Amino acid sequence: MSDSFDLKILAADKCFYEGKAVSIIIPAMDGSLQIMAHHENMVFATQEGVIQLMVEDNTPWKRAVVGLGLVNVQNNLVTMLVDSAEWPEDIDRVRAENALERAKEQLKQDQSIYEYNISRASLARAMMRLSESGNRNHIE
Repeated sequence: MSDSFDLKILAADKCFYEGKAVSIIIPAMDGSLQIMAHHENMVFATQEGVIQLMVEDNTPWKRAVVGLGLVNVQNNLVTMLVDSAEWPEDIDRVRAENALERAKEQLKQDQSIYEYNISRASLARAMMRLSESGNRNHIE
């Protein structure tokens, strides 16, 4: 029995990662969820955060910042659909700092519940991008 599974991470604008993985830790709506080979079939929603990915046994974990999305686990294939995905070294700190300031300003304004939730998600994404932008681990 193989200790790996097929993984595909699709962002809104690109195929972010496609290949084998040994383990992935995903920020789910009710806490982090680790998936390994032969995990039970399931579908769940994700929140903004950091995924941790191990592509081979005994190698360092790789990290990436992802946005909201869905994950489908079926027959040793994990498909993750997210609105955004970035390796830490691809994050533009200045752009992330500007996004953080915009999100803070938007939260100070009168907004509908829908607009408030979008602003809150933008704030969380900007904060996550800034915290991870110094991390330089990525898949070659």
